[in-house]
Amino acid sequence: MEIKSKYKKTKVFIGLSGGVDSSVAAALLQKEDYDVTGVFIKIWQPQWGECGWKDDRRDAMRVALHLGMPFKELDLSDSYEKKVVDYMIKEYRSGRTPNPDVLCNTKIKFGEFLAWAKKQGADFVATGHYARVNKTKKQKNKRTNNTQLLQGVDRTKDQSYFLWQLKQAQLTHCLFPVGGYKKSAVRKMAKKFGLPTAEKPDSQGICFVGKIGMKEFLKKYLQPKRGKVLDEKNEVIGHHDGAFFLTIGQRRGFTITKKSTSDEPYYVVSKNVKDNTITVATQKTKKQENKKTIMMHDIHWIGEKPVGDKKYQARFRHLQVLLNCHIVKLPNGQYKIIFNKSQAGIAAGQSLVVYDGQKCLGGGIIK
Repeated sequence: MEIKSKYKKTKVFIGLSGGVDSSVAAALLQKEDYDVTGVFIKIWQPQWGECGWKDDRRDAMRVALHLGMPFKELDLSDSYEKKVVDYMIKEYRSGRTPNPDVLCNTKIKFGEFLAWAKKQGADFVATGHYARVNKTKKQKNKRTNNTQLLQGVDRTKDQSYFLWQLKQAQLTHCLFPVGGYKKSAVRKMAKKFGLPTAEKPDSQGICFVGKIGMKEFLKKYLQPKRGKVLDEKNEVIGHHDGAFFLTIGQRRGFTITKKSTSDEPYYVVSKNVKDNTITVATQKTKKQENKKTIMMHDIHWIGEKPVGDKKYQARFRHLQVLLNCHIVKLPNGQYKIIFNKSQAGIAAGQSLVVYDGQKCLGGGIIK
Protein backbone atom coordinates (compact mmCIF):
# COMPACT_ATOMS: atom_id res chain seq x y z
CA MET A 1 0.00 0.00 0.00
CA GLU A 2 1.36 3.41 -1.01
CA ILE A 3 1.62 5.91 1.80
CA LYS A 4 0.83 9.41 0.62
CA SER A 5 2.72 12.35 2.08
CA LYS A 6 0.82 14.62 4.43
CA TYR A 7 2.33 17.60 2.63
CA LYS A 8 1.91 18.37 -1.05
CA LYS A 9 4.60 20.38 -2.85
CA THR A 10 3.44 23.58 -4.50
CA LYS A 11 3.37 22.96 -8.23
CA VAL A 12 4.80 25.65 -10.50
CA PHE A 13 4.90 25.78 -14.29
CA ILE A 14 7.63 28.14 -15.42
CA GLY A 15 7.79 29.64 -18.87
CA LEU A 16 11.27 28.71 -20.11
CA SER A 17 12.07 31.10 -22.95
CA GLY A 18 15.59 29.78 -23.53
CA GLY A 19 17.10 32.91 -21.97
CA VAL A 20 19.20 33.34 -18.85
CA ASP A 21 16.51 35.06 -16.73
CA SER A 22 13.89 32.31 -16.95
CA SER A 23 16.64 29.69 -16.56
CA VAL A 24 17.80 31.18 -13.25
CA ALA A 25 14.16 31.65 -12.17
CA ALA A 26 13.61 27.90 -12.66
CA ALA A 27 16.74 27.04 -10.67
CA LEU A 28 15.70 29.35 -7.81
CA LEU A 29 12.24 27.78 -7.63
CA GLN A 30 13.77 24.34 -7.52
CA LYS A 31 16.12 25.46 -4.76
CA GLU A 32 13.06 26.58 -2.77
CA ASP A 33 11.72 23.02 -3.10
CA TYR A 34 8.83 23.79 -5.45
CA ASP A 35 7.61 21.08 -7.81
CA VAL A 36 8.75 22.78 -11.03
CA THR A 37 7.88 21.97 -14.65
CA GLY A 38 9.53 23.87 -17.49
CA VAL A 39 7.27 24.98 -20.35
CA PHE A 40 8.39 26.42 -23.66
CA ILE A 41 5.68 28.67 -25.07
CA LYS A 42 5.77 28.80 -28.84
CA ILE A 43 4.58 32.18 -30.08
CA TRP A 44 3.90 33.35 -33.60
CA GLN A 45 6.75 34.20 -35.96
CA PRO A 46 6.33 35.19 -39.62
CA GLN A 47 7.20 32.55 -42.21
CA TRP A 48 9.34 35.10 -44.05
CA GLY A 49 11.36 36.01 -40.93
CA GLU A 50 14.15 34.38 -38.99
CA CYS A 51 13.07 31.15 -37.32
CA GLY A 52 14.73 31.78 -33.95
CA TRP A 53 12.19 29.92 -31.82
CA LYS A 54 13.77 26.54 -32.59
CA ASP A 55 17.08 27.64 -31.07
CA ASP A 56 15.25 29.05 -28.04
CA ARG A 57 13.30 25.81 -27.57
CA ARG A 58 16.53 23.82 -27.75
CA ASP A 59 18.08 26.02 -25.04
CA ALA A 60 14.95 25.70 -22.88
CA MET A 61 15.09 21.91 -23.20
CA ARG A 62 18.78 21.93 -22.27
CA VAL A 63 18.03 23.94 -19.13
CA ALA A 64 15.21 21.61 -18.09
CA LEU A 65 17.45 18.60 -18.67
CA HIS A 66 20.28 20.17 -16.68
CA LEU A 67 17.95 20.88 -13.76
CA GLY A 68 16.27 17.48 -14.03
CA MET A 69 12.76 18.87 -14.32
CA PRO A 70 9.86 17.80 -16.57
CA PHE A 71 9.55 19.71 -19.82
CA LYS A 72 6.47 20.58 -21.85
CA GLU A 73 5.78 22.63 -24.96
CA LEU A 74 2.72 24.82 -25.43
CA ASP A 75 1.89 26.12 -28.90
CA LEU A 76 0.09 29.47 -28.60
CA SER A 77 1.17 30.80 -31.98
CA ASP A 78 -2.37 31.10 -33.38
CA SER A 79 -3.63 32.98 -30.35
CA TYR A 80 -0.57 35.20 -30.39
CA GLU A 81 -1.13 36.14 -34.01
CA LYS A 82 -4.79 37.00 -33.43
CA LYS A 83 -4.52 38.72 -30.05
CA VAL A 84 -1.15 40.45 -30.29
CA VAL A 85 0.14 40.76 -33.87
CA ASP A 86 -3.18 41.62 -35.53
CA TYR A 87 -3.89 44.18 -32.82
CA MET A 88 -0.48 45.78 -33.24
CA ILE A 89 -0.84 46.11 -37.02
CA LYS A 90 -4.35 47.55 -36.63
CA GLU A 91 -3.10 50.15 -34.15
CA TYR A 92 -0.22 51.25 -36.38
CA ARG A 93 -2.59 51.48 -39.36
CA SER A 94 -4.75 53.84 -37.29
CA GLY A 95 -1.77 56.04 -36.44
CA ARG A 96 -1.28 54.87 -32.86
CA THR A 97 1.82 53.37 -31.22
CA PRO A 98 0.90 50.19 -29.32
CA ASN A 99 2.84 48.14 -26.77
CA PRO A 100 2.58 44.52 -27.98
CA ASP A 101 4.56 43.22 -24.97
CA VAL A 102 1.82 44.46 -22.65
CA LEU A 103 -0.81 42.52 -24.58
CA CYS A 104 1.43 39.44 -24.77
CA ASN A 105 1.67 39.32 -20.99
CA THR A 106 -2.03 39.93 -20.40
CA LYS A 107 -3.47 37.63 -23.08
CA ILE A 108 -0.77 35.00 -23.61
CA LYS A 109 1.68 34.45 -20.75
CA PHE A 110 -0.67 35.23 -17.87
CA GLY A 111 -3.82 34.57 -19.86
CA GLU A 112 -3.82 31.38 -21.90
CA PHE A 113 -0.62 29.93 -20.40
CA LEU A 114 -1.91 30.47 -16.86
CA ALA A 115 -5.32 28.94 -17.67
CA TRP A 116 -3.66 25.93 -19.33
CA ALA A 117 -1.22 25.47 -16.42
CA LYS A 118 -4.03 25.50 -13.85
CA LYS A 119 -5.87 22.82 -15.80
CA GLN A 120 -2.65 20.77 -15.66
CA GLY A 121 -2.70 21.04 -11.87
CA ALA A 122 -0.29 23.96 -11.40
CA ASP A 123 -0.73 26.28 -8.41
CA PHE A 124 1.38 29.03 -9.96
CA VAL A 125 3.05 30.08 -13.19
CA ALA A 126 6.44 31.76 -13.12
CA THR A 127 8.55 33.74 -15.58
CA GLY A 128 11.89 35.55 -15.67
CA HIS A 129 10.32 39.01 -15.45
CA TYR A 130 12.11 41.64 -13.37
CA ALA A 131 9.14 42.47 -11.16
CA ARG A 132 7.86 41.43 -7.74
CA VAL A 133 4.58 40.34 -6.17
CA ASN A 134 3.51 41.31 -2.67
CA LYS A 135 0.45 39.82 -1.01
CA THR A 136 -0.98 42.11 1.67
CA LYS A 137 -3.01 40.99 4.66
CA LYS A 138 -6.76 40.87 4.37
CA GLN A 139 -8.33 44.18 5.35
CA LYS A 140 -11.65 44.84 7.04
CA ASN A 141 -14.71 44.98 4.79
CA LYS A 142 -12.72 43.39 1.94
CA ARG A 143 -13.54 39.90 0.69
CA THR A 144 -10.09 39.08 -0.70
CA ASN A 145 -6.45 39.95 -0.17
CA ASN A 146 -4.88 42.59 -2.35
CA THR A 147 -1.94 41.33 -4.39
CA GLN A 148 0.40 44.15 -5.31
CA LEU A 149 2.74 44.40 -8.29
CA LEU A 150 6.10 45.94 -7.37
CA GLN A 151 9.00 47.18 -9.45
CA GLY A 152 11.97 44.87 -9.84
CA VAL A 153 14.93 45.54 -7.54
CA ASP A 154 17.11 46.24 -10.59
CA ARG A 155 15.53 49.47 -11.85
CA THR A 156 17.59 49.26 -15.07
CA LYS A 157 15.75 46.01 -15.93
CA ASP A 158 12.37 46.59 -14.26
CA GLN A 159 9.54 45.11 -16.36
CA SER A 160 6.51 46.13 -14.28
CA TYR A 161 5.66 48.57 -17.10
CA PHE A 162 4.70 45.59 -19.28
CA LEU A 163 2.55 43.98 -16.55
CA TRP A 164 0.19 46.83 -15.68
CA GLN A 165 -2.89 45.15 -17.18
CA LEU A 166 -2.70 42.05 -14.96
CA LYS A 167 -5.78 41.40 -12.85
CA GLN A 168 -5.89 40.14 -9.27
CA ALA A 169 -6.99 36.71 -10.48
CA GLN A 170 -3.83 36.52 -12.60
CA LEU A 171 -1.35 38.17 -10.27
CA THR A 172 -2.21 35.93 -7.30
CA HIS A 173 -0.98 32.95 -9.35
CA CYS A 174 2.26 34.60 -10.55
CA LEU A 175 5.82 34.17 -9.32
CA PHE A 176 8.75 36.33 -10.45
CA PRO A 177 11.81 34.68 -8.85
CA VAL A 178 14.49 37.01 -10.30
CA GLY A 179 12.60 40.22 -9.51
CA GLY A 180 14.43 40.59 -6.22
CA TYR A 181 17.89 40.49 -7.81
CA LYS A 182 20.15 42.70 -9.92
CA LYS A 183 20.89 41.45 -13.43
CA SER A 184 24.57 41.09 -12.53
CA ALA A 185 23.61 38.75 -9.68
CA VAL A 186 21.40 36.72 -12.03
CA ARG A 187 24.33 36.22 -14.40
CA LYS A 188 26.51 35.06 -11.50
CA MET A 189 23.85 32.63 -10.31
CA ALA A 190 23.51 31.24 -13.83
CA LYS A 191 27.20 30.33 -13.75
CA LYS A 192 26.94 28.97 -10.22
CA PHE A 193 24.03 26.72 -11.22
CA GLY A 194 26.01 25.65 -14.30
CA LEU A 195 23.17 26.62 -16.62
CA PRO A 196 23.80 26.21 -20.37
CA THR A 197 22.33 29.70 -20.96
CA ALA A 198 24.70 31.47 -18.53
CA GLU A 199 26.57 33.29 -21.32
CA LYS A 200 23.64 33.75 -23.68
CA PRO A 201 23.11 37.42 -24.68
CA ASP A 202 19.86 39.14 -23.77
CA SER A 203 17.24 39.33 -26.50
CA GLN A 204 16.58 42.78 -27.93
CA GLY A 205 13.34 44.36 -29.12
CA ILE A 206 10.04 42.67 -29.91
CA CYS A 207 10.53 38.93 -30.33
CA PHE A 208 8.62 38.38 -33.59
CA VAL A 209 10.02 41.50 -35.27
CA GLY A 210 13.59 40.27 -34.93
CA LYS A 211 16.52 42.20 -36.36
CA ILE A 212 14.72 43.81 -39.30
CA GLY A 213 13.16 46.64 -37.29
CA MET A 214 9.55 47.72 -36.83
CA LYS A 215 9.23 49.70 -40.08
CA GLU A 216 10.45 46.83 -42.25
CA PHE A 217 8.15 44.46 -40.39
CA LEU A 218 5.12 46.71 -40.90
CA LYS A 219 5.89 47.08 -44.60
CA LYS A 220 4.95 43.42 -44.99
CA TYR A 221 1.39 44.32 -43.94
CA LEU A 222 0.97 48.05 -44.60
CA GLN A 223 1.46 49.40 -48.12
CA PRO A 224 3.99 52.30 -48.17
CA LYS A 225 2.35 55.56 -49.20
CA ARG A 226 4.42 58.65 -49.99
CA GLY A 227 3.40 61.68 -47.94
CA LYS A 228 4.49 65.20 -47.05
CA VAL A 229 6.78 66.31 -44.23
CA LEU A 230 5.65 69.69 -42.87
CA ASP A 231 7.43 72.16 -40.65
CA GLU A 232 5.77 74.21 -37.91
CA LYS A 233 4.72 76.82 -40.46
CA ASN A 234 2.88 74.08 -42.38
CA GLU A 235 5.35 74.34 -45.27
CA VAL A 236 6.44 71.19 -47.15
CA ILE A 237 10.10 70.44 -46.41
CA GLY A 238 10.35 66.75 -47.27
CA HIS A 239 8.63 63.38 -47.74
CA HIS A 240 8.09 60.02 -46.02
CA ASP A 241 6.83 56.50 -46.82
CA GLY A 242 3.70 56.58 -44.68
CA ALA A 243 2.61 58.40 -41.52
CA PHE A 244 1.64 55.10 -39.85
CA PHE A 245 5.29 53.96 -39.93
CA LEU A 246 6.37 56.88 -37.75
CA THR A 247 5.86 57.72 -34.09
CA ILE A 248 6.06 60.90 -32.04
CA GLY A 249 9.61 61.84 -31.09
CA GLN A 250 11.20 59.85 -33.93
CA ARG A 251 14.13 61.53 -35.72
CA ARG A 252 14.65 59.07 -38.57
CA GLY A 253 12.47 57.42 -41.20
CA PHE A 254 11.70 60.53 -43.25
CA THR A 255 13.62 62.65 -45.78
CA ILE A 256 14.20 66.40 -45.47
CA THR A 257 14.71 68.03 -48.88
CA LYS A 258 14.59 71.65 -47.71
CA LYS A 259 17.41 72.08 -45.23
CA SER A 260 17.37 74.74 -42.50
CA THR A 261 20.25 77.15 -41.96
CA SER A 262 21.03 75.63 -38.55
CA ASP A 263 21.11 72.08 -39.98
CA GLU A 264 19.73 70.70 -36.70
CA PRO A 265 18.04 67.28 -36.70
CA TYR A 266 14.25 67.18 -36.97
CA TYR A 267 11.86 65.20 -34.76
CA VAL A 268 8.28 64.09 -35.43
CA VAL A 269 6.01 66.21 -33.24
CA SER A 270 2.62 65.28 -34.75
CA LYS A 271 1.10 63.24 -37.56
CA ASN A 272 -2.12 63.02 -39.52
CA VAL A 273 -2.77 59.52 -40.82
CA LYS A 274 -5.89 60.58 -42.71
CA ASP A 275 -3.94 63.20 -44.74
CA ASN A 276 -0.75 61.10 -44.57
CA THR A 277 1.34 64.01 -43.31
CA ILE A 278 3.78 64.44 -40.46
CA THR A 279 4.94 67.62 -38.78
CA VAL A 280 8.54 67.92 -37.64
CA ALA A 281 10.50 70.39 -35.56
CA THR A 282 14.06 70.92 -34.34
CA GLN A 283 15.10 70.41 -30.73
CA LYS A 284 14.88 74.15 -30.08
CA THR A 285 11.37 74.60 -31.44
CA LYS A 286 9.66 71.31 -30.62
CA LYS A 287 9.08 72.28 -26.99
CA GLN A 288 5.78 73.88 -27.99
CA GLU A 289 4.47 70.37 -28.72
CA ASN A 290 5.17 69.21 -25.14
CA LYS A 291 2.21 68.17 -23.03
CA LYS A 292 1.51 68.44 -19.33
CA THR A 293 -1.90 66.74 -19.30
CA ILE A 294 -2.66 63.33 -20.79
CA MET A 295 -6.05 61.68 -21.25
CA MET A 296 -6.32 57.90 -20.96
CA HIS A 297 -8.78 55.17 -21.93
CA ASP A 298 -8.95 51.40 -21.34
CA ILE A 299 -7.97 52.13 -17.75
CA HIS A 300 -7.11 49.30 -15.38
CA TRP A 301 -6.15 49.43 -11.70
CA ILE A 302 -4.52 46.29 -10.32
CA GLY A 303 -5.98 46.77 -6.86
CA GLU A 304 -5.57 50.11 -5.15
CA LYS A 305 -7.05 53.06 -7.05
CA PRO A 306 -5.34 56.47 -7.03
CA VAL A 307 -6.87 59.36 -5.10
CA GLY A 308 -6.92 62.94 -6.32
CA ASP A 309 -5.01 64.68 -3.54
CA LYS A 310 -1.94 62.43 -3.59
CA LYS A 311 1.30 62.67 -5.54
CA TYR A 312 2.13 59.77 -7.84
CA GLN A 313 4.69 58.88 -10.48
CA ALA A 314 4.14 57.67 -14.03
CA ARG A 315 5.99 56.71 -17.20
CA PHE A 316 4.86 56.33 -20.81
CA ARG A 317 7.92 54.42 -22.00
CA HIS A 318 9.68 51.35 -20.61
CA LEU A 319 12.51 52.28 -18.21
CA GLN A 320 11.73 55.97 -18.53
CA VAL A 321 12.58 57.95 -15.39
CA LEU A 322 9.46 58.07 -13.22
CA LEU A 323 7.74 61.45 -13.58
CA ASN A 324 5.90 63.20 -10.75
CA CYS A 325 2.20 63.69 -11.42
CA HIS A 326 -1.34 63.90 -10.08
CA ILE A 327 -4.23 61.66 -11.12
CA VAL A 328 -7.67 63.21 -11.66
CA LYS A 329 -10.81 61.12 -12.01
CA LEU A 330 -13.36 62.71 -14.33
CA PRO A 331 -17.18 62.61 -13.94
CA ASN A 332 -17.45 60.14 -16.84
CA GLY A 333 -15.22 57.65 -15.00
CA GLN A 334 -12.15 58.35 -17.13
CA TYR A 335 -8.85 59.61 -15.77
CA LYS A 336 -6.33 62.25 -16.76
CA ILE A 337 -2.71 62.55 -15.74
CA ILE A 338 -1.25 65.95 -14.91
CA PHE A 339 2.55 65.98 -14.88
CA ASN A 340 4.46 68.47 -12.76
CA LYS A 341 6.47 69.38 -15.88
CA SER A 342 5.59 69.28 -19.58
CA GLN A 343 6.72 66.12 -21.41
CA ALA A 344 7.76 65.47 -25.00
CA GLY A 345 7.39 62.41 -27.20
CA ILE A 346 3.94 61.35 -26.00
CA ALA A 347 2.20 59.15 -28.58
CA ALA A 348 -1.39 57.92 -28.73
CA GLY A 349 -1.66 54.17 -28.17
CA GLN A 350 1.24 53.93 -25.75
CA SER A 351 0.75 52.62 -22.22
CA LEU A 352 0.91 55.15 -19.43
CA VAL A 353 1.69 53.31 -16.20
CA VAL A 354 1.16 54.79 -12.73
CA TYR A 355 3.28 54.14 -9.65
CA ASP A 356 3.03 54.89 -5.95
CA GLY A 357 6.67 54.56 -5.02
CA GLN A 358 7.66 50.99 -5.86
CA LYS A 359 4.04 49.86 -6.30
CA CYS A 360 2.68 49.65 -9.82
CA LEU A 361 -0.98 50.66 -9.57
CA GLY A 362 -1.99 50.09 -13.19
CA GLY A 363 -2.60 52.64 -15.90
CA GLY A 364 -4.26 53.20 -19.25
CA ILE A 365 -3.78 53.76 -22.96
CA ILE A 366 -2.92 57.29 -24.07
CA LYS A 367 -5.60 58.93 -26.22
